[in-house]
Amino acid sequence: MSCCDLAAAGQLGKAGIMASDCEPALNQAEGRNPTLERYLGALREAKNDSEQFAALLLVTKAVKAGDIDAKTRRRIFDAVGFTFPNRLLTTKEAPDGCPDHVLRALGVALLACFCSDPELAAHPQVLNKIPILSTFLTARGDPDDAARRSMIDDTYQCLTAVAGTPRGPRHLIAGGTVSALCQAYLGHGYGFDQALALLVGLLAAAETQCWKEGEPDLLAVLRGLSEDFQKAEDASKFELCQLLPLFLPPTTVPSECLRDLQAGLARILGSKLSSWQRNPALKLAARLAHACGSDWIPAGNSGSKFLALLVNLACVEVRLALEETGTEVKEDVVTACYALMELGIQECTRCEQSLLKEPQKVQLVSVMKEAIGAVIHYLQQVGPEKQKEPFVFASVRILGAWLAEETSSLRKEVCQLLPFLVRYAKTLYEEAEEANDLSQQVATLAISPTTPGPTWPGDALRLLLPGWCHLTVEDGPREILIKEGAPSLLCKYFLQQWELTSPGHDTSVLPDSVEISLQTCCHIFLNLVVTAPGLIKRDACFTSLMNTLMASLPALVQQQGRLLLAANVATLGLLMARLLSTSPALQGTPASRGFFAAAILFLSQSHVARATPGSDQAVLALSPDYEGIWADLQELWFLGMQAFTGCVPLLPWLAPAALRSRWPQELLQLLGSVSPNSVKPEMVAAYQGVLVELARANRLCREAMRLQAGEETASHYHMAALEQCLAEP
Repeated sequence: MSCCDLAAAGQLGKAGIMASDCEPALNQAEGRNPTLERYLGALREAKNDSEQFAALLLVTKAVKAGDIDAKTRRRIFDAVGFTFPNRLLTTKEAPDGCPDHVLRALGVALLACFCSDPELAAHPQVLNKIPILSTFLTARGDPDDAARRSMIDDTYQCLTAVAGTPRGPRHLIAGGTVSALCQAYLGHGYGFDQALALLVGLLAAAETQCWKEGEPDLLAVLRGLSEDFQKAEDASKFELCQLLPLFLPPTTVPSECLRDLQAGLARILGSKLSSWQRNPALKLAARLAHACGSDWIPAGNSGSKFLALLVNLACVEVRLALEETGTEVKEDVVTACYALMELGIQECTRCEQSLLKEPQKVQLVSVMKEAIGAVIHYLQQVGPEKQKEPFVFASVRILGAWLAEETSSLRKEVCQLLPFLVRYAKTLYEEAEEANDLSQQVATLAISPTTPGPTWPGDALRLLLPGWCHLTVEDGPREILIKEGAPSLLCKYFLQQWELTSPGHDTSVLPDSVEISLQTCCHIFLNLVVTAPGLIKRDACFTSLMNTLMASLPALVQQQGRLLLAANVATLGLLMARLLSTSPALQGTPASRGFFAAAILFLSQSHVARATPGSDQAVLALSPDYEGIWADLQELWFLGMQAFTGCVPLLPWLAPAALRSRWPQELLQLLGSVSPNSVKPEMVAAYQGVLVELARANRLCREAMRLQAGEETASHYHMAALEQCLAEP
């Protein structure tokens, strides 16, 4: 087909369209466009490629001349099909004297027409064209060529239609569209704004997959957007505030981007703004805080002022939104402010390398206290019908972050809210349990709100545990928590979370929050053991908890990297065993023997004899596994030693079991091999307590200690009680 044929077809198309303008738009009898029907007839009767090509040109022009309905579009597809458009898209030779993109442009125009039908947009013959269409976005050519521009518009129309189908984003990402869109945007050629819009849609629909397939190119776009944001002096900076959160990667944000973003935000938030200008900036800052903590804020005076400004603005926004009853709360903005408040809490409680100066911390604590008061006021108004809403969860989260660090202020208000918090946590826990969706409970919950589904289960207890740990030390709050059933709920939660770490579950993929939650639960139970021992004895849930601790510790102490959790479990179990000593489960059963053997292993392996250069005597030193975490471990270890000592006279079988483990003999041997000056007085007291109770409880223990030079060792360490005990028959 020659260029003359193309020109003739074009003239025929124009003539046909002009003729159709004089005819009725739709044939009244059949409801069809007569001009289009004539062209479709010519297409069906075409005998060769040249005639079919000419007819296709005419059909394409008729389609572009006016709107068509879905039925007409389907009839065009039925007449054309995919075969010839496929050939147009893949041919490499255009007619003599014609631009090489003419055939491809026609093929894309037809696809764009077909893709207006959602069913056709998801057709395999469209989906397999995604790689070809993606290449058109970055193809070089005359930027002023109208035909090329039209082809680019049609290409974006095809890709956008595919993106709107249920599985379309996945197909586009797999077809290389993300990188092509990034390159098209960075090239700032014709249609680059359409590339950015489609990128935004893909990131919103399938963020993880987009970054997996196109991270280098997406980072290049982020660098460009960040630089534009930093330089912008007009209203575009507010538009960029809305776009930029979508382009923050799930991994590390490049440092140059962080600098540009912080500088741009500092200029915006340091100015007098209306709410529509300020809110996107606060949301962008919140996303950065959630992704990077405070690492994106520079150190020094400018950084501290900027952080203080962020937190102050966030607190004001929270108070304005939550204190005024009857006003509609902009939940996305307030949730973003919660993230900035959480950042403020973290920095105010950081002792080393904090961005804030002490006067700034004092001021921020004051304004955050007022904002938390507004959060409490809001939560007091929440009825049962709202408890599943994400914003309520976000409000509980920020309150939990505050209570984790501060429980002395707002004590009256917090106590009044405790019944609601217990009921709320119980509701979400039970709903998640019924759904058997444990993975959602332990997943990290983004502070930035996403579109929620019909239900939004969340692990509210995980957020409240640190605050409850502080509150169980105080009489008033503890009584409220007990009255509302919090201990029973915590026992169930502990057992449920423990299941996630049991055999059959891949503990390597569990988030750290699971183990932290278990440890914090142990701390709460330890508080209750000390302050409310009667509760431990009478509430059946603690018997179940004790059984789980006994069954779990033997395997736990053998696992690498879980020593701190083992310490919590061992110490809690020992203290509870002292209170539940009459329970049948503790009367020398296999489970109880296994538990105490594991507890002895934990207590006995903490210290070793270590040789010192230039000295004949070794010194007592921490064993390697304990050394790095001793600051967090030592209180539990001493408490565990004390609890074990208290269990010995209550459980007659325990002293013989300890003797069979050779712990008393090895302990005396260790003390005899090191310099007494290297053993701190508190260590001497802890060791003597265990040895004395074992010696008093069992004659064979006393004899074994004597054979291990126990009396001499007791004399060296001034253990008068042990020395006296071993002197008895």
